Amino acid sequence: MLEAIAIFAAGMWAGMINVIVGSGTLITFPTLLLFGYPAITANVSNNIGLVAGGLSGVHGYRKEALRHRALLLRLAPASVLGALTGAILLLVLPADSFKSVVPVLITIGLIMVMIGPAMQRRTARRHATLDSEPRTAQWALPVGVFFAGAYGGYFGAAQGVILVGLMGVFLTIGLQDINGVKNVLATIVNAVAAVAFMVVAWDRIDWKIVALIGGGSLIGGQFGARIGRRLPPAVLRGVILVIGALALVKILFFD
Repeated sequence: MLEAIAIFAAGMWAGMINVIVGSGTLITFPTLLLFGYPAITANVSNNIGLVAGGLSGVHGYRKEALRHRALLLRLAPASVLGALTGAILLLVLPADSFKSVVPVLITIGLIMVMIGPAMQRRTARRHATLDSEPRTAQWALPVGVFFAGAYGGYFGAAQGVILVGLMGVFLTIGLQDINGVKNVLATIVNAVAAVAFMVVAWDRIDWKIVALIGGGSLIGGQFGARIGRRLPPAVLRGVILVIGALALVKILFFD
């Protein structure tokens, strides 16, 4: 009973954090390991369960996301392909081989979040001059989203930080709108990876974990959307940096 309550609570907290910034997996995954679940089973089951929280967050940020339907249609294929790539890597590569890249990706994401405002101002000036999206963003952003999707399909912690950093550098839209787009892309990645796991690794899924994390994250996603949409951009950016830094410290020194 205590185990079920703890996993449900971890799912709820992860769902809330994922909607605001990302890194919810760093809450649920260690919780599952603490209760003795095998790493692959924990990772796969956690991924499937968090899809519910992602959908909840997408609904909460639907106004921001709908403003950028064209952008989402352009970036969604990169997220789908990235998610499939990451899911395949999880199932065929040794556990430590890809994880060694995680700290580098999170660090890059945090740097991009920090330099985002300055880069956005520069991009906005070029955008006004060229009267079109900068050419670099037209190819670099989808490529970055693909690699973020591959990372998300494999492990997923701080995928949101990476996506926010990427879009903050290459786009001129506000941070809340970026968060809305991020929630859609991250949920696409989780959903595609979840389908891949159900097809290829059905025997590694623990459906009790899926139900507990799914139920918790569904509720947490609604709370996260309400909180995140009320945060000023500077505060939201600060939350992203703090959570991303904590994720980095945990991976580097406590895993």
